Amino acid sequence: MKKLILLLISFSFMITSCSVEDDTPTENYHIEILPVESATVPESFTYGEDHEITVSYIRPSTCYEFNDIYFLKSNNVRNVAVMTTVWDNVVNCVDLQSIEEKTFTVKATQLENYIFKFWQGIDDSGEDIYLTVEVPVEQ
Repeated sequence: MKKLILLLISFSFMITSCSVEDDTPTENYHIEILPVESATVPESFTYGEDHEITVSYIRPSTCYEFNDIYFLKSNNVRNVAVMTTVWDNVVNCVDLQSIEEKTFTVKATQLENYIFKFWQGIDDSGEDIYLTVEVPVEQ
């Protein structure tokens, strides 16, 4: 996850650091991964069907906008986090600390259990913290 965050920050830096030849002002922003506070996951999946998963996260201020759900597949493990666009150099950001929810769909395409690892931040020793949920698949 640390490598992912570093990669996203590097990519964001590359995009925003490019020179534009005209005098049009550009918005400065960066991508930030926010911890998942909680997740609502079905008790089981039915093979071949779509299932909804809802994650909640804290939106720190109005300068943070939902961008996407980070979803990385590796065998039967799914790493999940919330990606936000953070607008830099905005002077009128309002502190929110509001709980936001986003729902995404997962299609059960395998018979083995799904293991969801919802990223919840980094602990004092620098290790990633995950909320891990295992979901069995029924035929």
